[in-house]
Amino acid sequence: MKPIRGCAVAGVALACVMALLAVQPTQAQTYKEKVLYSFCSQSNCTDGANPDAGVIQDAKGNLYGTTQNRGDSDSNCDYGGGCGVVFKLSKAGKETVLYTFTGPPDGSEPVAGVIQDAKGNLYGTTDYGGASGNYGTVFEVSKTGKETVLYSFPGGVYGAYPSGVIQDSKGNLYGTTYVDGAYYAGTVFKLSKAGKETALYNFCAQSGCADGEQPWAGVIRDAQGNFYGTTTNGGASGAGTVFKLSKTSKETVLYSFTGGSGGATPYAGLILDAKGNLYGTTYNGGASGVGTVFKLSKTGKETVLYSFTGATDGANPYAGLILDAKGNLYGTTFYGGAYGAGTVFKVSKTGKESILHSFTGGTDGKNPYADLIQDPKGNLYGTTFYGGAYGSGTVFELMP
Repeated sequence: MKPIRGCAVAGVALACVMALLAVQPTQAQTYKEKVLYSFCSQSNCTDGANPDAGVIQDAKGNLYGTTQNRGDSDSNCDYGGGCGVVFKLSKAGKETVLYTFTGPPDGSEPVAGVIQDAKGNLYGTTDYGGASGNYGTVFEVSKTGKETVLYSFPGGVYGAYPSGVIQDSKGNLYGTTYVDGAYYAGTVFKLSKAGKETALYNFCAQSGCADGEQPWAGVIRDAQGNFYGTTTNGGASGAGTVFKLSKTSKETVLYSFTGGSGGATPYAGLILDAKGNLYGTTYNGGASGVGTVFKLSKTGKETVLYSFTGATDGANPYAGLILDAKGNLYGTTFYGGAYGAGTVFKVSKTGKESILHSFTGGTDGKNPYADLIQDPKGNLYGTTFYGGAYGSGTVFELMP
């Protein structure tokens, strides 16, 4: 079974490796935070609770996302906290529940967010539920809120517990499963428009899992059709990998984390710049053992841009990064900050970190898991898993 969020073990063995970059002092750069919505405002939390993933934004400024828990029924769900919802949030902060998951044979507990096609349809995954053994689903939700389960994972060689999807121009969907597959260490999969699933790669095909094991996040794709992603475990040191998967399904380990100052346990996915460099975060490792922001060149050279200290600068990023036109990176940490409830941070090209917001753990939110998005004006949007007016998470905006 996929680990429950928030229960990751930070006690990864740390190798004695030299730091790649000195930790630069953190500077406060206060943004103004606005809570756009606090979940669990309705009776029995029918509006959803605990958003694990971030949000996406349409051309009109509406936000779309998922909550892992609540909804109007929890009778078929694993942890008694509801099956989760897909929601829409208007610019004015009005929330509409587009769909409430009901559990098997429907999906349950969407940990990943959604993507949107040109027609306004949303696509995503649920960790659990489905018609084939509670191993998760890929779903579509129309603009009118009609849900279709496109695929139910049966476990075994087909994979289990998917983590989000991307879509190509032909409508095919691609993603990862955390476990199972031919070697029970996770897969990269393709789902055709007709609902046919193909495992493009099965992890742990190499002795000792040198190719990586258990991808928590989804994948990205470059213009040539190559996929890139991370695994939380496996690799040469057992501390996770960054991998490339070609169009012909040939896997290359671009980097194996050492478990020391170079970082360990990447839960987040990657982003790619115009020069082919990859950027991401690790939950563990770094100079203080509580995570890093890293850059990986096309030749596989890793540079730690920032090592979190666990103090006011933040600790343990689950989320990945976004990149602005000037080369600045933005992300969130689950812990740390001025109040220990997580942060929103910025890291410059030179590795200088600024804290844009420290969550108090109160009405402004607590413990963000998810990636951010940025609008043309530089405003940032994201979610927190806890906190808010009712303690069940928020959607927030940060304005420079």
